[in-house]
Amino acid sequence: MDVNATGGSALMSLDQDYPEIRESVRRICAGFPGAYWRDLEKREEYPTEFVRAVTEAGYLGALIPEEYGGSGMPLRAASVILEEIHSSGCSAGACHAQMYIMGTLLRHGSEEQKRRYLPGIASGALRLQAFGVTEPTSGSDTTSLRTRAMREGDHYVVTGQKVWTSRALHSDLMLLLARTTPRDQVKKKTEGLSVFLVDIRESLGKGMEIRPLPAMINHNTTEVFLDNLRVPAENLIGEEGRGFRYILDGMNAERVLVASEGLGDARWFIRKAAAYVNERVVFDRPIGKNQAVQFPIARAHVETEAAELMIRKAAALFDAGLPCGAEANMAKLLASEASWSAAEACLQCHGGFGYAREYDVERKWRETRLLQTAPISTNMILAYVGEHVLGMPRTY
Repeated sequence: MDVNATGGSALMSLDQDYPEIRESVRRICAGFPGAYWRDLEKREEYPTEFVRAVTEAGYLGALIPEEYGGSGMPLRAASVILEEIHSSGCSAGACHAQMYIMGTLLRHGSEEQKRRYLPGIASGALRLQAFGVTEPTSGSDTTSLRTRAMREGDHYVVTGQKVWTSRALHSDLMLLLARTTPRDQVKKKTEGLSVFLVDIRESLGKGMEIRPLPAMINHNTTEVFLDNLRVPAENLIGEEGRGFRYILDGMNAERVLVASEGLGDARWFIRKAAAYVNERVVFDRPIGKNQAVQFPIARAHVETEAAELMIRKAAALFDAGLPCGAEANMAKLLASEASWSAAEACLQCHGGFGYAREYDVERKWRETRLLQTAPISTNMILAYVGEHVLGMPRTY
């Protein structure tokens, strides 16, 4: 069944698409059961084996064109990959950035940069997992970031600090956003920001320090300290001062892919909850007979189905080269809320066992809660919709 775009061309399939990819991802994930993730979390370690398996299957290079060694898949295929990883009880948080961070390089980098880096990123020989944007003082107010990059000959000298830079200790390269022109010297606050591709391997101990940042989930996040770090000028992506636009350009893909993870989480919770309430007998009856137990699970399913439609629409628009900012943001909001509703219902129906680590419910519950906050908070999405979709006054 197809939904037709203007002009009659098929835009969005409603069937279960990419069945071969789905089955392949499920087979990979079957080798990494809950015990694997629980052990990693206990030791606060990176899922190296899992990332290797997904990389070797070619899935982390899904969006890189074939001419640069990737699979050349559409965004919808990448969306399915992440959905199935999370639906299987695994987590793509350790590697999903390899899919979408490279978009800035692909769309705005020079041909020489693309030839130099993309084949290695596609094969997994190079890890581009780290995205240095958020800072302790600016948070979501990206244009107020304080990290400075000053041109000195054939290098930029970078000084500043980044926080919540996930996977930096397990990445070879980092996309770094820094201000190259002071904010009081530009007409618009979005101007004067530039993007650099930083080689972490060459930078550690030479102006870059990375410290682990222990958090509620095993997300391998860090703080990055930059003190007169010298970055070759040839590592500037695109034009100086246009970095904020380049970063925004990749946000739609990120929103859709993260929404797909939320969708997968929701499916895992709903499947887990429905199975448990059918089997768990209290007062001589399955607890699923009780409407107070059954209805929250059913409602979460309804919300999940609605979120999937918006994810599919956003991906279809993206792949067709059409504007999709509103749809990508709404997909992320709907999926994050559906996954949280499903998580709450699943934890609640398991009673005390929901808190037992061996059931994996509490781990997934903690992991999916992140989607309310990152990579963009729910309120920021509502502000976007209010201003850019509904034409209401800017709220910030």
